[in-house]
Amino acid sequence: MLRHLSVAALALPLLLAGAAQAKPAEHPNIVYIMSDDHAYQAISAYGSALSKLAPTPNIDRIAKNGAIFTNSFVGNSLCGPSRATLLTGQQSNVHGFTRNGTRFDNNVWVWPRALSQAGYATAMFGKWHINASPAGIGFDDWKVLDDQGEYYNPDIMTPKGRSIVQGYATDLITDYSLDWLKAGRDKSKPFAILIHHKAPHRNFMPALRHLTKYRGVTFPVPDTYFDDYAGRKAAAAQEMNIYRDMYEGHDLKMTVAESSARLRYNRWPGAFDRMTHDQQAQWDAAMQPDNDRMNAAKLAGRDLALWKYQRYMRQYLATVAAVDEGVGRVLDYLEASGLSKNTVVVYTSDQGFYLGEHGWFDKRFIYEESLRTPFLIQYPGHIRPGTRVAAPIQNIDYAPTFLALAGVIAPDTIQGRSLVPLFGGRAPADWRKAIYYHYYEYPGFHSARAHYGMRNDRYKLARFYSDDINAWEFYDLKTDPHEMHNRIDDPAMQARIAAMKQRLVALRRQYGDSDGPAVDTPRN
Repeated sequence: MLRHLSVAALALPLLLAGAAQAKPAEHPNIVYIMSDDHAYQAISAYGSALSKLAPTPNIDRIAKNGAIFTNSFVGNSLCGPSRATLLTGQQSNVHGFTRNGTRFDNNVWVWPRALSQAGYATAMFGKWHINASPAGIGFDDWKVLDDQGEYYNPDIMTPKGRSIVQGYATDLITDYSLDWLKAGRDKSKPFAILIHHKAPHRNFMPALRHLTKYRGVTFPVPDTYFDDYAGRKAAAAQEMNIYRDMYEGHDLKMTVAESSARLRYNRWPGAFDRMTHDQQAQWDAAMQPDNDRMNAAKLAGRDLALWKYQRYMRQYLATVAAVDEGVGRVLDYLEASGLSKNTVVVYTSDQGFYLGEHGWFDKRFIYEESLRTPFLIQYPGHIRPGTRVAAPIQNIDYAPTFLALAGVIAPDTIQGRSLVPLFGGRAPADWRKAIYYHYYEYPGFHSARAHYGMRNDRYKLARFYSDDINAWEFYDLKTDPHEMHNRIDDPAMQARIAAMKQRLVALRRQYGDSDGPAVDTPRN
């Protein structure tokens, strides 16, 4: 049974000058914005060289107005499992949605329903992707993409049925969200809205207005782009390499010849076939010059691999641009309406993503770029602008945070912890020192082997297990931040590895995870 708490009982820190004498505010509104596969490296607030060439000024506003979490992680770097964790506050082994293609049970406990029962107006717009629809979750209103959804003229599902809607998915999702905020909600209640963008998920299709946004921009190639994966069997066995595994037509929009708009291998033609004639004409006109130059140059080998990286980056980051604009529109409305004063705004992604590191796109691995996900939050009067939080958090923490903000007691089934105590920038003494990870989807897309592991402030330990690979990996993130040197057999590290294995046993017990081989099962 859920109980409602007073805001005073939550003891939320009022951090701004003079706030200690202020009266407790009413329960805040919650705006949760989640993109799909948005790498933290592509958010300029995180400061990467890449993001400086393709800034995200509106997403950055959330960090400037509030806090940026610099050690934010997921427990299973895959879209469906991450979304189920967001809703339940549980690791994959507990909620049972361990891999894409599983069907989420909309009748289980989820935090949006709990807030609705506590008196909140609730809505969800965008990508659902864990069931046919959110029917039964308890949203007052919802409009969702069909499954993965398409960028152009997508199928939109509502409580009234399905229809094809003309427009660009990111813009439509923002429009639906603003319509509800302005006129669709019960304004006598606090509200919680989930805005779930498809972008910048594969196949990275920018809005027409952004197709040439980064033409002529040369993005820095990661030092690990031509990684040989020495000492890392699972990394060597993957199929998510930009220059070997990306579909040249579908992903990279490469054409077959000069003066031709016909794409090379295009596994899922529906993404382009649903464009109108005018949309397709604008697309082809924008893309043709670069494709003609590529075909005329007859690129091969390393030169072609580097060209593919630049094409990937330009398309991916141009796809992000509409998301950033949408975030800006939402923030502008909250500020203009006066709602921002008592509204929590979160921006995150369902997981991290590779932007050429190790030669890769996609996610799945415990390595940093997919394990780490952006998390930015603003809450005026409770989070000092420009706060940086280094404490390790995970997506199991989102549900208890929203419950705490809404004054609702978290059920015992939640495995995460409210982030409210971190709003001042410092972690309580009893905050977690390590995070747990488990990826299950093998066999599956991209052939990333199943594995589990842990990460603390300096070291990472992982066990990969499959029919052909049974191996441990260990990294010192201080001396080897790109995770190129597996030191599992280094004599100097054996005491450290033994201690981490003991801690890993404890974490598996803590989260009730017995899937895969036990920590002490021999690797051969």
